[in-house]
Amino acid sequence: MPRITPVLWFDGEAEAAARFYVSLFPASRVVDVSRYPDDFPDPALAGRELVVDFELDGQPFQALNGGPGFTPNEAVSLSVPVGDQPEVDRLWDALAADGGQEGRCGWVRDRWGFWWQIVPSVMGETLGGSDPAGAGRAMQAMMGMGRLVVAELCAAYAGE
Repeated sequence: MPRITPVLWFDGEAEAAARFYVSLFPASRVVDVSRYPDDFPDPALAGRELVVDFELDGQPFQALNGGPGFTPNEAVSLSVPVGDQPEVDRLWDALAADGGQEGRCGWVRDRWGFWWQIVPSVMGETLGGSDPAGAGRAMQAMMGMGRLVVAELCAAYAGE
């Protein structure tokens, strides 16, 4: 059975975005770049990239230069499980840079408008832990955060 491949819609920066994304994640690469033919009727598009096939940690994606007709929104986000605070910080800073936007509760929008959820592994232990009161405290702490702070989530769960 073929894998499902998410397609991200861009207005002219598909290749730049794909190259940026693959720089952030291990085992990632640009697989192929399909271009408009040089004799394309619209000379502004002739030779430019149309579809960029790429992988993020083995997951296939396509970046499509589809034009200005559609823009990304929060209805679809990319959730990234990470291990620790340095990894949260590295990805958060990179995605928020150059026109990105810091959101709430671990959500950050990149410069192209796509929303990412940067989720440290401690989330399962704190929000879904065996202590309902601790999970409630961790949830309340998370609701007040932009970038998730592992130490603060753990402290809230522990009642500290």
